Order: sequence, then C-alpha cells, then structure tokens
Amino acid sequence: MTVRDSSRMPTYFISHGGGPWPWMKQELQTRYAPLAAALADMPRQIGRKPRAVLMVSAHWEAPAFTVQGAARPGMVYDYYGFPEHTYQVRYASPGSPELAARTLQLIRAAGLPGDIDPERGYDHGMFAPMAVMIPEADVPVVQLSLLRGLEPEAHIQLGRSIATLRDEEVLIVGSGLSYHNLRAFGPAGEAASAAFDGWLGDTLLHHEGSTRTDRLLQWEQAPSARQAHPREEHLLPVMVAVGAAESDTATRVYHEGRFFGGLSVSSYRLG
Repeated sequence: MTVRDSSRMPTYFISHGGGPWPWMKQELQTRYAPLAAALADMPRQIGRKPRAVLMVSAHWEAPAFTVQGAARPGMVYDYYGFPEHTYQVRYASPGSPELAARTLQLIRAAGLPGDIDPERGYDHGMFAPMAVMIPEADVPVVQLSLLRGLEPEAHIQLGRSIATLRDEEVLIVGSGLSYHNLRAFGPAGEAASAAFDGWLGDTLLHHEGSTRTDRLLQWEQAPSARQAHPREEHLLPVMVAVGAAESDTATRVYHEGRFFGGLSVSSYRLG
C-alpha cells in the first residue's frame, strides 16, 4: 500500500486553452466556461494558498531546462489574430529569484542541464490559466522551460528533480493541452482526440508508479497519438507533473467532449 502525504502540494497537468481567452468576454462566457470553472476551482481543491507556483508551459523551449529569473517578469504575447486589447493585458504576479535559484540547484543536482533567463516574460501558457486560477495575482509565479529535443524521459527526470519543492509549499503546474493539432481542430479532431484522451485518462487514472511512467514514455504507441500531437510540446508538461508525483493517485479535474465543437480534452491533479 502506498503511503501518501496529504501535506505536500499536489501537481497538476492543465489544458490551458487558446491564446488570451480570459480577456475575451464572449469566449469566457460560452466555449471556455467549463474550463474557466475548473481552473477557478483549483484553490479550493488545494485547500491553501501555495507559497509560489512553478509552471512548465508548452510555449517555452530552451537548450537547457531554463528557469525564469526576473523579480517582475514582463509579458510575452505569443499569439496572433486576436483583438487588439489582448496585446495590452497584464498578469502582474511577482516572480521569485529565490525559487528560480532553488529550482536550478535541484535541476543541476540531478545531472540535468539547467540555466536561468533573467529577461524571460510570462507567456500565455502561464498567464491565461493563472488569470482564472489566481485572479488576484498575489502568488509569485516562476516559469520553467521544456528542453529542446522534447525527449519524454528527460521531462520525467525533470519532474523527479523538482519533486521536493512540493514539500516547500510550491505548486508545480504543467500547462499544455491534452489535444493539440491545429490542423484538425474542432469537429475534425473529434475521433483522434477522443481516442487519445481515453488512453491518457486510463494511463493516469488507472495506473501508478513505474507502470504509469512507462506508459507515458511510450505515448507514441497510444491510439491516434500523432494525430492528437503532431508535435509533443503540449503533452510534455504532463511528464513533468507525473515525474514530480510518481507514487500519487491522479484525479481528473476537468473534461469536455465537445471543446470547440468536438474535441475531448482533460486536466488532472496528482496527489
């Protein structure tokens, strides 16, 4: 029987939606309403305010696992074709140079390549969900990059290396999307997203420990894997969340089967 420590912060893999959706009133009230409700419920699930959030966003890749080091990060508007006002939005949470240094220390101690970027700002993989999760922006947030090459094993190892932060009141969030094929979005992606989402749910909910990890490492063998993720950057944040909580039970905290008219998408909490 696995002994679980309820005092530890959980980890999450969240589907973060598209672009700056929280600042688009009509979208927020219609197609994004279920996702918004799920994100807004996370503080209740956690039961207390974290000391800080460490977020791995699908929208940042670097030659080493790179930690955002600014005390007051700026904004990175890494989207196009949205209303003009969405290029002026701000999520004004502070950064945490202290957490950045601690994270880098843990990464390098595990023998992984690590670096700090003192200039990097917040991208929409961070600020869109955080604007709904913690709208007060009063919790420090530090972003952590993916590693170029996108090797699943490296990202599982990253999660393992930073797992101890959970005991330091740091909430680890992997921010991606459980289906990300922009050439087959909406109804065109219905079958592929349902098949892959079913496999991902089975993997996370019905397996634990090394069995679950091994299934994730072999994700390309899953039904419709490459139709769901032609490029895996939006899936890899789940590897980090699982690596940091390998012995913990997963709970699905968000699911839709008709996202954008046909997509199956989900989010999970571990611990």
